[in-house]
Amino acid sequence: MDNRINVTRSSMPLLDEYVEEIRGLWDSHWLTNAGSKHEELRQKLKDYMGVGHLELFTNGHMAIELSLAALGLDHGEVITSPFTFVSTTHAIVRSGLTPVFCDIDPADYTIDASKIEELITDKTVAILPVHVYGNICRIEEIQDIASRYGIKVIYDAAHTFGETYKGKGIGNFGDVSCFSFHATKVYNTIEGGAATYNDPDLDAKLAQIRDFGIVDEEKISYVGPNAKMHEFSAAMGICNLRHVDDEIKKRAKVSQRYRERLEGIKGIQLNALQPDVRSNHAYFPVVFDEEVFGASRDKVFDILNKHNIGARKYFYPITTALDCYKDRFDPNKTPVALQISKKILTLPIYADLPVEDVDRICEVIISG
Repeated sequence: MDNRINVTRSSMPLLDEYVEEIRGLWDSHWLTNAGSKHEELRQKLKDYMGVGHLELFTNGHMAIELSLAALGLDHGEVITSPFTFVSTTHAIVRSGLTPVFCDIDPADYTIDASKIEELITDKTVAILPVHVYGNICRIEEIQDIASRYGIKVIYDAAHTFGETYKGKGIGNFGDVSCFSFHATKVYNTIEGGAATYNDPDLDAKLAQIRDFGIVDEEKISYVGPNAKMHEFSAAMGICNLRHVDDEIKKRAKVSQRYRERLEGIKGIQLNALQPDVRSNHAYFPVVFDEEVFGASRDKVFDILNKHNIGARKYFYPITTALDCYKDRFDPNKTPVALQISKKILTLPIYADLPVEDVDRICEVIISG
């Protein structure tokens, strides 16, 4: 299907630009283990994101999992959201921690900060909120709760690269913020991820944990995996970072076109733009009210697919309803997240999506 519109498309530099970026690797033969490209990207990302400390990982999942380890969180409860990609929940469970699920705000799909405190027990060690579709959690409220109870905050910030909140880079909030640089994200290193933080004591811990826990050739202090980013991914990241602001501007135009075509249609809820947030336009989620719109989310999904248009039921199911957690968690305890998951669809959005294609997508949705 050459004319199919996919839900996303990876941003890539020109081939010659990437080839030039990796050319020196054939001279150095240094392909991994914090080589020159790795260190260059790390510094450039710190500057771009406006953060004091940053470590790179092989993917965003390991950024979360190893940040939990570096903070010494290996038992207890972590309050989090079920309205997320499964990685968030997996990271908590794989770390020996117990996720406690808080419902979401129906306006922006982030964790409902007003419901967090009632879930805190003497076993609670952290809150792991998720910034969703580029929407920012209630940062001040969450930090106030965490400070009063003496618990950690680790943000899953996979959807928010390049964003600022009240003029400050989004990676500055919480004890740690974790980012994904997967190929489908606004900014990618093919595969990759990062953790940002303000505590310099985490520098050595994260660097060692991600490398089997190795301190030096004769000393290993942690039971860690191999989660290092290699030089080819770092080189792709260096190239893509040069263009990411232009990519975000192009995505903003796509997002605006959707709004022009779909705003005001009864039965369709669009993602509200948040005040004080510089958005990266990562996703374009739409919630369908079947009774008002006249068609369910699933019917719209099927109609789009018949017209060679890819959309995604994202996030569906919520993580508490997944087969791997069957009989372990109850999705009915977070009714808002459960209902939104059955009504939401993310429409195609990427920098090079032609406005004509946006119009075609909207026509299919409107006309049914």
